[in-house]
Amino acid sequence: MRRLIYTIMASLDGFVEGPEGGLDWAIIDEELHTFVNDHERVIGAFLYGRRTYELMASFWPTADTDPANPAYIVDFARIWKRTPKIVFSRTLDWVEGNARLIKEVSADSIARLKEQPGKDIEVGGANLAASFMRLGLIDEYRFYIHPVTLGGGKPMLPVLDDKVNLKLVETHRFASGVVYLHYNIL
Repeated sequence: MRRLIYTIMASLDGFVEGPEGGLDWAIIDEELHTFVNDHERVIGAFLYGRRTYELMASFWPTADTDPANPAYIVDFARIWKRTPKIVFSRTLDWVEGNARLIKEVSADSIARLKEQPGKDIEVGGANLAASFMRLGLIDEYRFYIHPVTLGGGKPMLPVLDDKVNLKLVETHRFASGVVYLHYNIL
C-alpha cells in the first residue's frame, strides 16, 4: 500500500507562513534543495490544495528552461513536471500540465488512491494536510524546521481531537541550521 506523507517547511515555532503570509524566512540553499530533490524524486504523486498548487505552478513549469537557474533548481523542475499532481479545490475550474482536479476531499477517495499500486504520495500545504490528518490518513511526517521564529501565521499542524503517536526514523542537520525530522505513525 502506498503511504501518504506530509512534507512541509516550517519555522521553529511551527508556522509555514508568517503573520503576513510571507515565505521569505525559509532558507533554501543548494544543500537543502539537493536533499529535497532526492526525496521528491521517488514520490508517485503530489497532492496540493489550491494555494500550494498556484504557488508551485507559478514557477516550476518553466524553471528548467531558464539558463540562470542552478542545476539543483533545474533538477527539481524536472521532478515536479513529471510527477502527477492532484489538486483539491472547490474554486479552481481547471489545472494544467501533469495535474488533475478534484473538488472535494474524502477519506474514501484518498484510501482508494493509497490502495493503487505505485510510489508513495506526498501532501504539500498545511490546510490540505490538516484535512487529511483529521481523517487519519497521514502515514509519515517529514518536517524541515528552519532556525527562525515567526511569532504567528499559518500553523503547520492543526488542533486535533486525539493525540498521534509518532516514531522518529531519520534526522538530518544542514549547515544552514535547518533540521529535517522524519516521523512514522505508530
